[in-house]
Amino acid sequence: MNKVFIIAEAGVNHNGSMEIAIKLVDAAASAGADAIKFQTFKAENLVCKNAAKAEYQLETTNEKESQFDMLKKLELTSEMHEQLMAYCKQKEIMFLSTPFDVESLHYLNEKNIAILKIPSGEITNYPFLREIGKTGRKVILSSGMSTLEEVRRAVKVLKESGSKEITVLHCNTEYPTPYTDVNLKAMCTLKKELGVEIGYSDHTQGIEVPIAATALGATVIEKHFTLDRNMDGPDHKASLEPDELQSMVQAIRNIEAALGDGIKMPTKSEKRNIDVVRKSIVAKCDIAEGEVFTENNLTTKRPGTGVSPMLWQQIIGQKAKRNFSIDELIEI
Repeated sequence: MNKVFIIAEAGVNHNGSMEIAIKLVDAAASAGADAIKFQTFKAENLVCKNAAKAEYQLETTNEKESQFDMLKKLELTSEMHEQLMAYCKQKEIMFLSTPFDVESLHYLNEKNIAILKIPSGEITNYPFLREIGKTGRKVILSSGMSTLEEVRRAVKVLKESGSKEITVLHCNTEYPTPYTDVNLKAMCTLKKELGVEIGYSDHTQGIEVPIAATALGATVIEKHFTLDRNMDGPDHKASLEPDELQSMVQAIRNIEAALGDGIKMPTKSEKRNIDVVRKSIVAKCDIAEGEVFTENNLTTKRPGTGVSPMLWQQIIGQKAKRNFSIDELIEI
């Protein structure tokens, strides 16, 4: 079984600060995540200057500030990207970033980013999907806010454009996502209907749902994290703090180990218990040589080192070949 790929989503929780971004890399690496993911965009290419903020953004940022102005402050420069890539290599954690426009996509492709992550908002952006497909790189596609048919069409565009490896993440884009809106079973529907690898991008509070997604077969888990949920910024409130991220990673690894290979058989650790807790056919009372074994003079008791009770019907009616004392294991 392949290891679940865990992405620690830093997103824009660096608040435009290289110092914070470096600390986020440290936290993600320390937690045991496989990758840390940022966001690559130019505000001018992403949003109209008069575009409204999402409701959760209004609640977590200056309501008088436009979405454009908010995002402009959260851009990562080319220099910052290069520093972060180098630092991630040093910390032995994969650097990933989500492109939000074609220019940013081409930049990341030129930097040989191993995996291209498509955010939920771009799932109906045909020209963008086509350009991603052309790169031929492995793709992770978030499917928040979408119908099954919208996801199907997006996967079709990617494949027809050149994508070979596609993982679709079930996702709900509300920050934070109410548990009643998670609909985790939809992740399994995506696998069944689309024939792709599946995963889960989580925006709930806590770590329970990503753990459940792992148990249901997710191959990728993505989760927002921050250094401090009380920091200013649009995504901090719905993010894990470093100790919680570490707990999530460990829990996912535990579930991976617990899932096993699906073959039902005694494990190495429990084989030693078989003889102790199973039962054997024993004498219910003293039995004389030549006496017939019956329901009245036999019973079953521990240990399980004698004749199995599953042979009960074969033993009944046979004659004792010697004397047996009460509780003695029957021999045939």
